[in-house]
Parts: sequence; C-alpha cells; structure tokens
Amino acid sequence: MLSYIYFCFLHTANILLCWAKKKVQLTYLKASGKILCSDSFTKLPHLAGTEQNLLLAKKIQGQWKEFGLDSAELVNYDVLLSYPNEKQPNYISVIDDQGNEVFNTSLFEPPPQGYENITDILPPYNAFSAQGVPEADLVYVNYGRTEDFFKLEREMGINCTGKIVIARYGKIFRGNKVKNAILAGAQGIILYSDPADYCAPGVDAYPGGWNLPGGGVQRGNVLNLNGAGDPLTPGYPAKGEYRFCTNEGVGIPKIPVHPIGYHDAEVLLRAMGGLAAPDSSWKGGLSVPYNIGPGFTGNSSTRKVRMHVQTSNKITRIYNVIGILRGALEPDRYIILGGHRDSWVFGGIDPTTGAAVLQEIVRSFGKMKMEGWRPRRTIIFASWDAEEFGLLGSTEWAEENSKVLQERAVAYINTDSSIEGNYTLRVDCTPLLYKLVYNLTKEILSPDEGYENKSLYESWLEKDPAPENNTYPRINKLGSGSDFEAYFQRLGIASGRARYTKNRKADKFSNYPVYHTVYETFELVEKFYDPTFKKQLTIAQLRGKLVYELADSQVIPFDSRDYGEALKGYSNRIYKLAKKHEEQLKLYKVSFDPLFSAVVNFSKAAAAFHRRLEQVDKKDPVAVRIMNDQLMLTERAFTDPLGLPGRKFYRHVIFAPSSHNKYAGESFPGIYDAMFDIESKADQREAWEEVKRQISIAAFTVQAAAETLKEVA
Repeated sequence: MLSYIYFCFLHTANILLCWAKKKVQLTYLKASGKILCSDSFTKLPHLAGTEQNLLLAKKIQGQWKEFGLDSAELVNYDVLLSYPNEKQPNYISVIDDQGNEVFNTSLFEPPPQGYENITDILPPYNAFSAQGVPEADLVYVNYGRTEDFFKLEREMGINCTGKIVIARYGKIFRGNKVKNAILAGAQGIILYSDPADYCAPGVDAYPGGWNLPGGGVQRGNVLNLNGAGDPLTPGYPAKGEYRFCTNEGVGIPKIPVHPIGYHDAEVLLRAMGGLAAPDSSWKGGLSVPYNIGPGFTGNSSTRKVRMHVQTSNKITRIYNVIGILRGALEPDRYIILGGHRDSWVFGGIDPTTGAAVLQEIVRSFGKMKMEGWRPRRTIIFASWDAEEFGLLGSTEWAEENSKVLQERAVAYINTDSSIEGNYTLRVDCTPLLYKLVYNLTKEILSPDEGYENKSLYESWLEKDPAPENNTYPRINKLGSGSDFEAYFQRLGIASGRARYTKNRKADKFSNYPVYHTVYETFELVEKFYDPTFKKQLTIAQLRGKLVYELADSQVIPFDSRDYGEALKGYSNRIYKLAKKHEEQLKLYKVSFDPLFSAVVNFSKAAAAFHRRLEQVDKKDPVAVRIMNDQLMLTERAFTDPLGLPGRKFYRHVIFAPSSHNKYAGESFPGIYDAMFDIESKADQREAWEEVKRQISIAAFTVQAAAETLKEVA
C-alpha cells in the first residue's frame, strides 16, 4: 500500500535547491533511492494531542537536525483541545411521540479499503461542541449564512428559537454557521455535506473516484476565536498558571453541534414538512424536496429530532517544531516558513501535501548550508501543532514571541496543503508581495497539461485572470483558516500562501469533496489529484523561491506601490457599498474624502520611496538597512493596537477575516462591518456615527503608513 509514504515527491523524485549566480533554482531530479519521509505521516491518524502526533514531531525534529539546521527544538503549550467520548458516542436520532428512537445516524465512517485494521480513528465530530441531549422540531437553514437566517426570519416568518437546525456545509466557515444558529435562538445544529457541494458531476465516490461517499463526514472545529488562540488564555501563551475555567473559554459554542453524512441527512430531510424552499439556491443534490420545516410532515408530524453529543474539552499538551537557519549578515531579521502537521485522520491532502513541501525545502536549504552558504537573514522553519483546533500552535508561538517578531520579522510564508485541486495556481498575499510572486511564477515552468514549455505565470493568467485587471493573474486577499492568521492579522507581518486549486468558474463543489474525512488518504492524491506530483513540486518551487528571495536579497523584495493601487481599489469598493445609502450619507454627513485623500498620499509616498530606493548606495549598509526597515515595517503600520470592534485580536485595519465567513478576507473591515445590514439598526444616527468613526480610523491609519515611507530626516 503506497499510502505509507509521506509524499513530498515520493519514490520518484526529490527537490534540491541549486544555487547559481545568487539566484535560486529548484530542480526536479531523479531520486537517489533514499526516501526521507516515513510511512508514519499518512499511514496512521495523527490528531493534535495524541502520542502519534508527538512521535511525528520528534521525527521531524530529528530530520531537521540531520539536514543541517543550526537548531531544531520542540516547543510545547498546554491548550484546550476537544475529543468525543469513547463510551458515549455522538449521534442524531428521530423520536416518535412516545419518545422512542426510530432512526439513528451512523456512529462511524466506513473505513477506506486497506485501512480497516487501523485503530485510533476517532469518529466524526465537531470539536468544542457543547454537550447536551436537546430535543426539538427540525428546521432546514440552507448554508446557515447570515442571509439565510435573515430570509427565514424576515421574509418567511420562521422562528428558529428553541428549534434544532440543520445546515449544509460550504460557502462559509462552520463556526460562523454555529454562531448564526445561536443568534437565531436554536438549541442545537446539525451539519452535513450535500452532494451539490461535495460531489462533482460524473465522478465516482471514493475509492472509485474523488467524490465524497454517502457515509463520509467532515470533521472540524466550531470555535469563534477571532484570533484569540487558546480559548483559555486569549492574547497570551498557554504556559502560565492562570487560565479561564474550561466552560468560560473564548469562542466556545453553548449549543450542541454534530456533523453527519449525506445518506443520514437524506433520511432527515426527506420527511421535512412546512414551507417549500424559497428558491433553487436552497436546494441541494439529494432526492428530497428541501422543505424548511419546522418539523416533519404527514403521519410523522409528531416526530422530533434528538441530538446526543458528549464531546468533552480538556487541557492537552501540544508541540511545535521550530528550526533555525541563522542569517550571516542580518541575523536579527527573520523570514518564517510555517505549516501544520496535525490532521483529523490521515491528512492525505490537509496538511501532508504542505508538510511534505516544508520538509523538502528544509532539506534543500540545509544542503546548501552544508556546502558553505548561509542566507543573509535568519530563516525560521515551523511545524505547527493543533491547527485544526483553531490555529493554536502557531498562535501560541506568535503570542510568546510577539515582541521579538514585531521588531524583527520580515515575512511569513504559509505552507499548509499544497493542493486543494489540480486546475491552476491560487495565491493569497499582502499587496507588498504581488510583484515578487508575479516575477517568480515567470521563472517556474507550468505543470499543466497543454502548457508545456510555458511558465506558471502564463497558465495562471490564462486560467484565472484578475477580475479588476485581466492583464494580471488573480491574487486573493488573506482571510483566515490557516496559520498565517496571527502573523498577518494580529502582528502585521507581511504574509502569503500559494497552492493549486480547482477551476473557480466550472467547479461548483465546495473545497475538495473528502475534506477532513477518513477518505483523505495518500491514494486519493496519487490516483486522482496529482499522480505525477508535479503540482506539489511547482508549489514547492514557488514557496522555496519566495523564502530564498526574502531571506537573501540585499533589498527586501517588497513593492509598496502595489499597496497603493490595492488601497485605491478597496476604498472605491467600500464607497460603492456606502453609495447604496446615498440619502443617509447626506443626512448624517458621512464623507469618504479623508480616506480617499490618505490613499492618494500613500500612493505618492510609495512612489517617492521607490524612486529613492533605486538610487540608494548599495555599498552603504546603513542606507540599505534604513530602506529595508521601512519596507519591513510598512505592513506593521496598517495595524491598530486597539483592534477591530468586538475583535480585538484582529488589528489589521486594511484586511481581516469576514465577520460572516472566517475563510474570506474583507478589505477595510471596520467600515464594512459598521455598514453591514445598517438599514435594520434601530438607532440610525448612532449606526452612521460608527461608520464615520471607522472611516476616520482607516484614513488615519493609511496616512500614518504613508508617513513611515517618507525620507528619514
């Protein structure tokens, strides 16, 4: 069985960084016969807090030392994790009017072929769910988005108070669905993966294809941390004696939550009564009417749903692996390359396709170091733990080292999953990195069929042009959902991520179908996603080049002019949203002019800065250092120490995860949140005063960032 191999580029190839003329090139070479990556990476489950994940951390630590890093240490934290009760399994039942359970959902996923004898596979659950056995009528709430609950309550007159709701996965982060259900008064929420969102047309279910089987269930945490890290020690590393009580943790839901597969969901939804779905967007791919409820129909109208959830939370030790390759000339300037290794089960795609890339880049840089090279700046490599439980390992380390990182960190590059599809490149990053990303993708050959001898940039541009300017490929805003969050959103460290993704226009399914299930195996990748491993190689090349250029270029390869252009687009967009309320803008004297003026000033300052940069004396180390410090601190200048309203750990004024979908990035989030659903707010004057306040904060921040780029007196 080939799933035993942790699959960087497996038995067929290795990556080496070959260095010539001070330009890094990653070359695809035939393997020497030595396979670095052991069978433990995808053969066995390695959930955070388990012995297997600790063994994996120790293995990575040992390998990093062998590769030649200056140091490789385990760093531990005691954080709150969440596990199902082995003696009282979680499930959903339908009960009749006598209280008898006439239908129960499955307790386990059927294991994939070849994995039947693997132990320690935890059954599907939603981490940090509240315990409970609520019993109530069932209401179908589509995706559980804010707008879905608005439609139910405001347009259809359906009250979810006291009900159990069922929502399909997709569109937004699952924790936002749970938060919306709580705000609507529900006493429990069931999540399921609908075939419309997790099955591609014409593709077989795994193992015959890459679609989700009917018994497959997506695991995942349902916290609403808003960047807090460990729920019991928000803002501080989980190493001290003081912490909140377990039931007082930040972001922990107060209602039971449980996920099920679509075969079980079909049984529940088929019997639903009440109003019909309001439109086709509420109908999925099951052979059911998608009635809303509340409750069931016909002879089943007296039946209710009962949830049995006994998930428990406990303080558990986790381990990051931190490796250091010390810089030769600027050892106090850090480039961080980090990604997580913990997985819900086998982690075939998430995270192993990213952990593999990290491992090979470490090996390549270690080889260069042993041949006499050192980077100009220090490179920190990190294998994070407990990402799946709310980005805990990376956030705790950021909290512990926040003062040093704010002074010294140049950039953070994330190395989570390197593939989530196989169609084209996807990049999310700060505008400071746009130019570097575009330049590096022009140096890498495209792995796509039909693009032989063309660059990655060319295939990316053709397949996914930017909607606002189709002469460039699309680059997305950073939201959250992976370990860059604390570094970018809280500390203001320039960050980026790159991976291969699906066809956003043609592929309507959400994420990849078997995401966070037992079916996310090595075979899934080898047979269906990346049989030649060329896509993963390409991502390794791009991530490796990014780290190399950031660590070894004399002048940090950031371009603040692209930030100016991005700010113009973001300010115009937020103004267009506000213009929908033109009468209120006039009535309450709301003006965006200060923001527009600050954006213009920033663009002018950025242009002037880069003109000076072109003329700087490269032989004068002090002059170069001054310019580099201004570049490094540009991102930091966009942070507000007070944070966003109600989300104090999100301090970036230009970017934040959407309040309504943690996965998505929002620009000028303070203004956006102040205007969201503003017409329904009781005190309109107060609501528009908050909009004015947020415009003022944004304008001040952009203007302050412009000042940091001006010539040093």
